[in-house]
Amino acid sequence: MQNTDNRVDQYIAKSGDFAKPVLEHLRTLVHKACPDVKETIKWSFPHFDYKGPLCFMASFKEHCAFGFWKSTLLDDKHKALKPTGEGAMGHLGKITSVKDLPPTKVLLDLIKQAKKLNDEGKKVEKKPAVKKIAVPPDFFKAALKKNKKASENFGLFSPSKQREYIEWVTQAKTGPTKEKRLADSILWISEGKPLNWKYMAAKKSAAQR
Repeated sequence: MQNTDNRVDQYIAKSGDFAKPVLEHLRTLVHKACPDVKETIKWSFPHFDYKGPLCFMASFKEHCAFGFWKSTLLDDKHKALKPTGEGAMGHLGKITSVKDLPPTKVLLDLIKQAKKLNDEGKKVEKKPAVKKIAVPPDFFKAALKKNKKASENFGLFSPSKQREYIEWVTQAKTGPTKEKRLADSILWISEGKPLNWKYMAAKKSAAQR
């Protein structure tokens, strides 16, 4: 095989006896489907690059894993791919022997598809980040309700600023500390101040000197 990496040889040699034939088989198929692929080691396990990341494989104590960087763009007409997180980090589930792998024809097709995606420069669209809504506990809500200005300002704060206040109050280790923090929070929120307003003010003052 061309474009091999001795570190991948070492990785396979150190893997469990059950894993060696699996990894060698996968390695052979990747090179067959994409002759110009280059091997490397990233995050301590073998990766295959071709005009960018293509696929990867790994071995663990009792199973192996294999995955594609652009799995969501592949045409999985044979239903060979599995969602990540179902017992393994790859897209073929837990692999304990060559028999657990999809047919060679199917794997070659998937690898060739991955190669074509990189040839065409196709990219996986990033999903927009979902903003987590900050939900204050009931006692916090009750305190806000008693202060109209605080309630209005809290609603205008970003979720991250809201969470800072909520976590600061709820993580207090004693009742008196929690009450003090809650009172301070309501006061500062009514004034439109973020939790770290004192630090921000001190930093601004130092910068102006």
